[in-house]
Amino acid sequence: MILISLIVRRTAALFCALLCLTAGAKAQVFSPETVTLANGLQVVAINNPRAPVVAHMVWYRIGAADEPPRKSGIAHFLEHLMFKGTKDIPPGEFSKMVANNGGRDNAFTSYDYTGYFQNIARDRLELVMRMEADRMSNLILTDAEVNPEREVIREERRSVVDNNPRSRLREQMNAALYLNHPYGRPIIGWDHEIQGLTTEDALAWYRAYYAPNNAVLVVAGDITMAELKPLAEKYYGVIPAKPVAQRLRPTEPVPQAARRIELKDARVRQVSLSRTYLAPSYVAGETEHADALQVLAEIFGGGVTGRLHRALVLDKPLATGAGAYYDPDSLDLTGFGVSASLRGEAKLEDLEAALEAELRRLIEEGVTEEEVARAKTRLRAAAIYARDSLQGGARAIGTAIVTGTGIEQVETWPQRIAAVTAAQVTAAARAVLREERSVTGLLLPKPGS
Repeated sequence: MILISLIVRRTAALFCALLCLTAGAKAQVFSPETVTLANGLQVVAINNPRAPVVAHMVWYRIGAADEPPRKSGIAHFLEHLMFKGTKDIPPGEFSKMVANNGGRDNAFTSYDYTGYFQNIARDRLELVMRMEADRMSNLILTDAEVNPEREVIREERRSVVDNNPRSRLREQMNAALYLNHPYGRPIIGWDHEIQGLTTEDALAWYRAYYAPNNAVLVVAGDITMAELKPLAEKYYGVIPAKPVAQRLRPTEPVPQAARRIELKDARVRQVSLSRTYLAPSYVAGETEHADALQVLAEIFGGGVTGRLHRALVLDKPLATGAGAYYDPDSLDLTGFGVSASLRGEAKLEDLEAALEAELRRLIEEGVTEEEVARAKTRLRAAAIYARDSLQGGARAIGTAIVTGTGIEQVETWPQRIAAVTAAQVTAAARAVLREERSVTGLLLPKPGS
């Protein structure tokens, strides 16, 4: 069975956990080695020899936000179709071959990139490199393969989004947050446009963007660049580069008014309140706030020690849970969000008033150096465990490269976060958490349900 996963925007805590190793002033995080082949493929090796296994990942600099009008979902559609086979690997056999060699594989689509990976024993690395390089340039698609897969994706949308009120609300909030930018479209696509995607649409997308000079190869685990580069040259280096169109996306206008979304559904049993603010990323908008916003997300929503949990769950019994999130890994403007789930006996208007009070207190009084210090400690603690993941380094480095921040941004993360001050966090909050930049979403039961 082909396993497909959609990458959604990650929380700040997870992002930080993947990146941070230590708070030392001269710390290096993953210490990757990198080279670029003659055909433009960037190759990255991350040595982690604790076990004789590797994570092999190929990232393409193309995602859902790059789709043309009326073709929403084509990036994710092709992700599915990449498993349909080549002349040497029959349809449906790719994942079986990986599994038969003791590995597992998957793929993911985001707004800014599409990726494919295999976790496998070190002595099977050459096999998956040959297979992945084969489908980079030799994919075969026919209507007989494409048309049934389109229905699979429609069913995926029904199960993941249409039948999930929380997902539907998030989709509508994204559409309201981004007035002009394609981040307002769902990664999986709108159903009425998925229905119109054709074999030729998929092949056109594949031919336009799946090329070595538009890709990054990252291998993490029991591997060095001295070992990896000859294999990369052998399998990927022979694939010719080709012209790839520049990414041109609409820009977002300056927000003028707060927006409010209410979604009512008979299946809702837990009323919730969420708010997302249009925010800078590492490479778009007021980028100087990106590091401070990560610390702010931890202060405001960092589990049971976060301000929101203390105020809405412990001090006032209004919510069963509350948190905050922020993702700086984005080619364009991103979001800073807060959320809370209503306690059964509480009133929604009281919960919203309490949330507003915490936001006002943050803006008016700021944060303290003590809060900042505690947040940094929590981020470092989470990182220690995240480093045990085979894919942790590969995902962090791959994401940084394809979203335009680069390896140096990853490697200097500990020093930058360590340098964040309370004044910077307060300034970031005041710049971003403004009413006109926000979309508020309410998830409610349908009357009479």
